Amino acid sequence: MNGLSTVFILVGLFLLGGVISFVKQGMSKSIITLLGVGATMALLAGVLRLEVWN
Repeated sequence: MNGLSTVFILVGLFLLGGVISFVKQGMSKSIITLLGVGATMALLAGVLRLEVWN
C-alpha cells in the first residue's frame, strides 16, 4: 500500500461521512449526490491503486 492510495481511501471515507451527515440533516439531494459521486470516485481510485492487483 503506497501513500497515494492511502490518501485516496481516507478522502473517500471522509466524503462518505459527509454524505451520511448531509442525509441526516436533510440537505438537498443534488449536494448529496455530488458528494456521493466524489466519495465513490476517491474510494475507487484508492482501491485500484493498491499494489494487490499487480
